[in-house]
Amino acid sequence: MKKSENLSHHEQLRLDYLYKNYYYLNDKEKKEFSYLRQKSKGQAVPSGSPQASRYEEPSASQSAAPAEEPAETDSSGLLPKYPEQPSRSRKERKAQQAAAETASGGQQPKKKGKKIRFKRILLWLGIFLLMVLGGMIFMFIKGLTTANNGNSKPAETEYFDGQDTKDGVNILILGTDGRVGEDSTETRTDSIMVLNVGNKDHKIKLVSFMRDTLIHIDGISNEYSDPSQADYYDQKLNSAYTIGEQNHNRGADYVRQMLKDNFDLDIKYYALVDFQTFATAIDTLFPNGVSMNAQFSTIDGEAVSEVEVPDDLNMQDGVVPNQTIKVGQQQMDGRTLLNYARFRKDDEGDFGRTRRQQEVLTAIFQQVKDPTKLFTGSEALGKVFALTSTNVPYSFLLTNGISLAADSRNGVERLTIPENGDWIDTYDMYGGQGLLIDFDAYKERLQQMGLR
Repeated sequence: MKKSENLSHHEQLRLDYLYKNYYYLNDKEKKEFSYLRQKSKGQAVPSGSPQASRYEEPSASQSAAPAEEPAETDSSGLLPKYPEQPSRSRKERKAQQAAAETASGGQQPKKKGKKIRFKRILLWLGIFLLMVLGGMIFMFIKGLTTANNGNSKPAETEYFDGQDTKDGVNILILGTDGRVGEDSTETRTDSIMVLNVGNKDHKIKLVSFMRDTLIHIDGISNEYSDPSQADYYDQKLNSAYTIGEQNHNRGADYVRQMLKDNFDLDIKYYALVDFQTFATAIDTLFPNGVSMNAQFSTIDGEAVSEVEVPDDLNMQDGVVPNQTIKVGQQQMDGRTLLNYARFRKDDEGDFGRTRRQQEVLTAIFQQVKDPTKLFTGSEALGKVFALTSTNVPYSFLLTNGISLAADSRNGVERLTIPENGDWIDTYDMYGGQGLLIDFDAYKERLQQMGLR
């Protein structure tokens, strides 16, 4: 009904209600409707009218009953007084609420319902994280227990006098052409890398040392009164591992010591990975292969579209077959990825091999951040731990695994020592060709990267 100025807010609401439900009203409600309708039109209701009959004075027999306090009525004296509440706009209500908040110090009373729901969400989130962690641990143990199936032998942890670094943790990664568990006194290190993780830059940092870099080894290198002479640095870096293995199987620690002596680089942990372990880890972590953009330098000055690379894992009776790898984007399984990383017969030689090894590790770090790798990655780590000689503790993986995956999103900062062409060709003490470098310059580079 049309709003009347003669009715209060609640009287108008009551009249609207009675009007809409008129055919269902009882006699009492019809009288009330008639009264409100006349009042809305500004018409006075006489005191003796039927609308007021129910408010007549009680009879004498009723007067003996206990007197009740009369209810408050409106100006007509006929109906109960409706509570007055002026209508307000939304803007006025918000202003009043803001004033109330200001008066109470700007704080609204906490709603218990929301607090309970928030606690319930935290509880379920905690349960979910525990289930994920439990699944990762289960897959890690599965990898540990199934890695030694077949001809693989469990690896033993070598002595390693690890030292803390100023920023993050340095891990020495050695790739060997031997088989873990076999005689390692003649094993060579194809790759020598230092991985820095957990640093303040939240980046993964990777430094590769070319194996033919000439270093000084006390007691073995030729001694001269003038250390600046070339022959003072006459041992190849990869010979350090063999020398250490021949001295109570301490190859990894001997490489650590040489990097400290020649580059002033401290290293906390090590991991020694052979061919089979690498391929097994890749195939477990990436069942569909690793996405790689295979690139080779020229061969004898000619550009190539495909390359024949040695296929070491399929060696039989001392004969190593070849595998064809095409240039360009492709998915590589563990065996192909290994052969790609080890190839060095293009015009870049060992420098090209070192570059490809960095590309392979970078691709692994960037693709392992996929959350679906949480469980397959844990199983792969279990297999790697079972087959790899390393002193990296389980606790390190549990406390740093997720943060390492997050840091990989920020990319991998890489350095090769020496960089392409930044060396002098010379010879080691046995007549083999080696690379003489400026150690002071590379110490400065390592410090700039935050590795020392």
